[in-house]
Amino acid sequence: MPQHIVIRRVGPHALTRALAWLRLCAIAGQSTAVLVCAWWLDLQIPLLPLLLGIGVLAVFAVFAAWRLAQPWPLREWEAVCHIAFDTLVLGYLLYFTGGASNPFITLLLVPIALTAAALPGRSVLAVSALAGVAYVILLYAHVPLPLPPNGSAPGRFSLHVAGMGVNFVIMALLLSFFISRLARVLREQQKEVQRVRERALRGEGILAIATQAAGAAHELNTPLSTMRTLLPELRREHAGNPLLDEDLALLEEQVDRCRTILREMIAFGKAQLSQDPERIRVDKFIHGCLERFQLLRPEAELALSLDETLAALVLRTPAGLRHALINLLNNAADASAANGSNAVSLRITRDDRWLELSVSDRGPGFDSADELTRLGYSRKQSGLGIGLALAEATAERLSGELVARNVEHGAEMCLRLPLAVIAEPDEAGR
Repeated sequence: MPQHIVIRRVGPHALTRALAWLRLCAIAGQSTAVLVCAWWLDLQIPLLPLLLGIGVLAVFAVFAAWRLAQPWPLREWEAVCHIAFDTLVLGYLLYFTGGASNPFITLLLVPIALTAAALPGRSVLAVSALAGVAYVILLYAHVPLPLPPNGSAPGRFSLHVAGMGVNFVIMALLLSFFISRLARVLREQQKEVQRVRERALRGEGILAIATQAAGAAHELNTPLSTMRTLLPELRREHAGNPLLDEDLALLEEQVDRCRTILREMIAFGKAQLSQDPERIRVDKFIHGCLERFQLLRPEAELALSLDETLAALVLRTPAGLRHALINLLNNAADASAANGSNAVSLRITRDDRWLELSVSDRGPGFDSADELTRLGYSRKQSGLGIGLALAEATAERLSGELVARNVEHGAEMCLRLPLAVIAEPDEAGR
């Protein structure tokens, strides 16, 4: 992924959505302005053509709302067509109301400003050209604004000044409201790109660790096999020394344990490559994880809370989920041990369409809000310190999340996973 990513455009969909709201405001404002001029100011404007243009704009607004609700993506040329239609309707209305002499002629700049905030330069040039052509045409071809009823020049000037004041207010509101909305969308997209970039960088780090682990597993297999061959012979040669025999038996047991771990690493790698999830009931999956955890941490006092109805749920568990849960349990055991306790608890619950695996400890908890929001690499002094990072990466890969919070007697890590991803299709909606 590129190291420097900058979003320069908000995009056609955000622009078209902003235009939809702006179009509704334009319909309301234009209708009010036409009726006020015709009925209150008693100006002899062509009422029927103006209302016809506003009606056409209303029909297009309905079409635009329908288009936004469709699932297929909005293209750049579609957004330009929407802007072009709005510009043409505005030019049509200005034609019957004085053309370029109308104080609202500057509204032709609004489509250009919105396009410049959302679309590439070629679209800005096209909209600018259209608005410029409309302005030039309206300079020479238009229906003059009728005089006020008294026919005096000051009356027309006062009407023009009032129109300029209203136009200034409209322009200020439009530019401040809609441009700020587009800018907010831009900031949100930039934040999302930053999050994706951070995930990619973390994924590269985890991939590097996995590569090193695979190489280490391959290289360790030979010396472990040699030790497994020599240790029984050493035990036979020193059978008369009970203390040495006991130590050699312990070494032999540890070598067998290392070989078992290596075989599991190889099996895990094959499962990852095959992308074939394991189908297993929740209770069997949890008990398998706990058996492995108890072998790693026999001193831990584990409390399990699992509902019987949830125990029968069949999961499609990827290979990384088991390791993520064991990492959380191991971190919880370390946190409890730092506080002079061996207590660790695991609670499995279901929240609507989410499966929650909550691991609690009796440790000191998190010191600040920054630690609660920033998981990443753990700060513990023992171990490799990447358990939380691996667990969080697994959660993100499964469209879930890892939530950290302080509880009454320590901290809790909640691994939330969508059932639509990890459960059998016929059971995810139950």
